[in-house]
Amino acid sequence: MLEGKYAVITGGSRGIGRAMAIEFARLGANVAILYSSNREAAEKTLDEMKVYGVYAYAFPCNVASFEETKNVVEEILKVFPTVDILVNNAGITKDGIMLTMTEENFDMVVDTNLKGAFNMTKHLYPTLMKRKSGRIINMTSVAGVMGNAGQANYASAKAGMIGLTKSIAKELGKRGVTCNAIAPGFIETEMTAVLSEKIKEAAVKSIPVNRMGRAEEIAKLASFLASEDAAYITGQVIQIDGGLCM
Repeated sequence: MLEGKYAVITGGSRGIGRAMAIEFARLGANVAILYSSNREAAEKTLDEMKVYGVYAYAFPCNVASFEETKNVVEEILKVFPTVDILVNNAGITKDGIMLTMTEENFDMVVDTNLKGAFNMTKHLYPTLMKRKSGRIINMTSVAGVMGNAGQANYASAKAGMIGLTKSIAKELGKRGVTCNAIAPGFIETEMTAVLSEKIKEAAVKSIPVNRMGRAEEIAKLASFLASEDAAYITGQVIQIDGGLCM
């Protein structure tokens, strides 16, 4: 399904990013993952990808930095002949109600979650444009679709990713490059593991299918959007949330 493709996944060492990296490798893609600081987690993900006989690399990178992303793209293009698939997945949370949210926490989340996607897309744009084919997948969130109390920074960044997705889809469509966004709901990851049981129980009650999602389910959708079977899908925001946001 993705045999011989070259993919870059930001935030690829853990959670949804890790699941996508392993699924892409299982389907035959060569994958470069970017991670912020946890080298051990990145190495573990690499080991799981290499089982499938593909090329797999991990690069440390702060995606909020324009210069770091520029440099890491240059490094990736030294080991990969090209890039066919970009997944902008890196993200952080710094939750708090507007009354107590600091400017630093607002900027940090927007810079990582939204500007990080801009940075990576900007630096890989010429490669994708010249190839006249490719896939960009932006990981947004249902918080970016409907908002969420206590997450003004996160919801703003994720809503911005939706606008970025649609704009890039219109720019690159004629070049054979699609750009879509995936909006997960409550997914079982390290990010949601820190929530209290009370919050988790309340969340599950609000989900029609009565459970949280799995990272592997997101990875299946991402692999489809990255494939040739999804060549006529672009500019879309696909919610995968168990019916939470209807």
